[in-house]
Parts: sequence; C-alpha cells; structure tokens
Amino acid sequence: MSGMKYIDLRSDTVTWPTDEMRAAMARAEVGDDVYGDDPTVNELEALGARLTGKEAALFVPTGTFGNQLALFTHCPRGTEVILGDDCHIVAHEAGAASVIAGVQLRTLVSREGELDPAEVESRIRPGGDIHYPDTSLVCLENAHGCGRALSLSYMDAVRAVADRHGLPIHLDGARLFNAAAALGVEAREIAARVDSVMFCLSKGLCAPVGSLLAGTRAFIEAARRKRKLMGGGMRQAGVLAAAGLLALGPMRERLSEDHRNAAALAEGLARIPGVRILGSGVRINMVFLQIEGLSDAGAFSAALERRGILVNPPEGGALRLVTHYWIKAERIPVIVSAVAEAAAEAGGRA
Repeated sequence: MSGMKYIDLRSDTVTWPTDEMRAAMARAEVGDDVYGDDPTVNELEALGARLTGKEAALFVPTGTFGNQLALFTHCPRGTEVILGDDCHIVAHEAGAASVIAGVQLRTLVSREGELDPAEVESRIRPGGDIHYPDTSLVCLENAHGCGRALSLSYMDAVRAVADRHGLPIHLDGARLFNAAAALGVEAREIAARVDSVMFCLSKGLCAPVGSLLAGTRAFIEAARRKRKLMGGGMRQAGVLAAAGLLALGPMRERLSEDHRNAAALAEGLARIPGVRILGSGVRINMVFLQIEGLSDAGAFSAALERRGILVNPPEGGALRLVTHYWIKAERIPVIVSAVAEAAAEAGGRA
C-alpha cells in the first residue's frame, strides 16, 4: 500500500494496518481465547502488562469496552465515580456507565484535562450516610482528548488524594504511549500512578482492532469474567492480536514523528491570517484551531474534501486535526495551503 486515498485528519483511529501487520495477521498462530489457549493473544497480553508495569492485562475489542469494563469491575452498583466533565467516559461513551456498571458519574470542571486535586477531594462522599452514594473510583485521562499530555506531578497530586480515602484510580490511557513520548518517560511511569489502565492499539498505532486493560492479577481475573458477560469473549482473536504486537513494537516507537508533524502543522497554520491555534502545555499529535469569521463550517469541510483532505466539522467552534502514520512530513505544507484556501472559500478571514 502506498498510502491513504485521502489526507485523513479526522482522527488517528482512521489508520489502515500496515503491510507488515496484514502479513502477521495472515500467519498468526491462534487458539480459543475464551479457553485461554490463543498463544498470540497471550503474548500480546503479557507484553501489555510488561509495558505498563502491571501484573496482568486483558485483550478487549475497543477502548470504550475497556473503560466500561474497568468501571464494571472496580465499582459496586449504585456507587459514584469522580471524573472530568470533558473526558471520553463522560462525553463519548453513550452513557454506558449507567447501563453496564450501574454507577453515577460526578463530573468536575476540567482545565485542559486537569482536575483540581482539592476539588476531587471535596467531592468524595463521606461513607455511612444513607442519602449519599459511596464514592468508588476516580478516573483520569492521559493523554487527554484535548491533545495534552498531563504531567506526572499532577497525577501524583490526584494519587495522594485517592490514597487518603482508599480509592482506586482508573486511567483512560487510550493514547498512553503518545503521553509517554510527549513527556519523555516510559508508559509504566504513568501507569504506576493508577490501579488500572486501558490503552488502545488502534489509535495512532495502526492496529485495526483492539485495546488492552491492565491491572493487578486479581483485578484482571475479575474483569475476564465480566468481559465474557459483556460479550467480549473472543475466540481465534490471535488474528487481531498479531497486529497488536506490531502496534506495541515498531509503531509505538515512532509516535514522536506524529508529534513533530503536528507541531509543524500548527506552526504553518498559525501563519495564516485569521487562524488561532488553541491549547497549551505538552502536546501530542493533535492540533486545535479556530478560524476567524468562518461562516459555514460545512462548506469549509467540503472545500477541504475537494482538495483531498478529510476533517471533522468544528465542535464548539474548534477544529481538530490529527496526525498519524499515514500523514507524512511532506504533506504538511499541502494541508496548510488547503486550509487557507478552504477557509477563504467558506467565508473565513484566511
């Protein structure tokens, strides 16, 4: 494959598997994973546990599945989970926490992905009052969907609060390895601050399907049973796990390239009159921007598509562009020129 038909900036979930992944999938040794005898799945789970410094890991179909399985495993029904108001579990998982785990979500204002540790502590319910749900879990997201990698010192501050109250922390680490690359640390250093972590193989790592949930051996064994209950007991899943092994190998090690391309894209777009780049702090492979005076977002997206570029329409006035394996450095100037032309065509100042 020479590349994608379009320059697809909608997300890093759009990545096709590489030729090497397709070949590995074709020759994968398989078994029945429900019986625990698929050797390729077992190898993938062992690697995921090792990279995150956890005792065990479990292969699941999607990131949403992994997050909801974590809530279902950590939390007794009718309890409460503290998390940010813009995190994926709240905003993009179809209200699953109320249906699957039967928990209430107590949201805090997120400031570019960070929750104030003092606010987290103030929202923890005192136990023993029949009027209140018990607090059972705190959830964090790193890297955050706002495109920012959150610092270890921030995570330490939230960990200290959770420890004072005997609460576990689950990390939505869909882009865990992007966060690690951006912070210049190993993924296990991030995961050490939480009790469980979910990370995706299909976001930026090019695997076509799959995520992993990691934690203690006892937690993962409990999650394995609940995975079956949720319909996630897959059979010859080694065909998928084979791509995951390459995702956690060479694809994981090249993520900084996507970050550099995103930085170059932001720098080029910032030179366009009327374009404002949003966000601060340590960034990953996402560029958020606003275009002054843009009167027709649909016309803007259509104008880009005519130029061979796919984007999602702006959300809350902000446009998100995501770099990934199939967005090479030589395409950055092409994207910048196309954005300037499309914005002018759709009524923006550019």
